[in-house]
Amino acid sequence: MLSGGPGCVHYLADRRLAPSGMRTWCPEPRGVGRSGGGPHDLRQAVADLEAVRRAADIGKWVVLGHSWGSDLAVRYALDHPERVRAVVGVAGHGLHKDRTWKQAYEAGQHREADIEIVWEPTVHAALSASFVEWIHEPELFRRLADSPVPMTFVAAQHDIRPAWPLRQLAALVPRGSFEELPGVAHNFWATDPAIWAALATRLCAAAPR
Repeated sequence: MLSGGPGCVHYLADRRLAPSGMRTWCPEPRGVGRSGGGPHDLRQAVADLEAVRRAADIGKWVVLGHSWGSDLAVRYALDHPERVRAVVGVAGHGLHKDRTWKQAYEAGQHREADIEIVWEPTVHAALSASFVEWIHEPELFRRLADSPVPMTFVAAQHDIRPAWPLRQLAALVPRGSFEELPGVAHNFWATDPAIWAALATRLCAAAPR
């Protein structure tokens, strides 16, 4: 289960948010919170997740991400499809750098609840720069269109972040799906933890074995 940011402490590392009846790992990013290291790129972030998987002796797992964690989950699945049963991306950004999306997001910021989350600016900057490099790679969308990994993308109904990039990803990935969660905003893991846990449980349990 991957939290957003990038560069935030793992705000989902709470037993109440874990999918019911499943083992859950909540690794903090390198250089953040309890993790050593410092600024790094997406390739290193993916390698760190692989190190967690190997250390836990897991063959295949479901990778669930919130916000920027959703985008990281997609990158991990593209790099290690044989290790991923499914991706669940909740309230993600999507693989774009679109001005109209940003304008809509900024216009709605005054409506979003202010939740204090500790973050590391240098880690944020390094991962953000690496993300932009990644979404400019010529073969990215070819890789997405060829991905065998089931991917479900969820938008929060009252999120100020436009949902069209998630709809596009769901339509592009061969085994993709999209749904909108009614009545909640972007940080519903904090405002409605029971709804978060129920969603995580349902979608992780639905992943192919």
